[in-house]
Amino acid sequence: MSYQAAAALQAAIYARLSSTPALAGISIVDAVPAGTSLGSFVLIGPEQVLDQSDKTGAGAEHRFEVSVISDAAGFMTAKDLAAAVSEALLTLPLVLSVGHLVSIGFQRATARRLDQGAVRRIDLLFRARIAF
Repeated sequence: MSYQAAAALQAAIYARLSSTPALAGISIVDAVPAGTSLGSFVLIGPEQVLDQSDKTGAGAEHRFEVSVISDAAGFMTAKDLAAAVSEALLTLPLVLSVGHLVSIGFQRATARRLDQGAVRRIDLLFRARIAF
């Protein structure tokens, strides 16, 4: 089991999302921006890594979250952005600087209101299998 591809996976996710035309003008971050007006942004969030090594080689399963956060009225803006995130990550394979992406898949999404309904948040959970 190795955690060595974690940074490479995050870098590949960032590169893909920041170059996706449907997300042009949307900040892609790994920490919530400071300030009172959030706008809309994509947050590369927490992950869990599980050993997936076997007799053929070393590997790891990365379960990672990407969140869309928006203070736009209603859920439509957040849902459109979440769909763009999902399509960007699943359409073409990510290229990693460490390890090899074997597969990536969508697991689930959770949409909710925050700040007494003023902010929408959609958490998308993905699973990536990486071999070394």
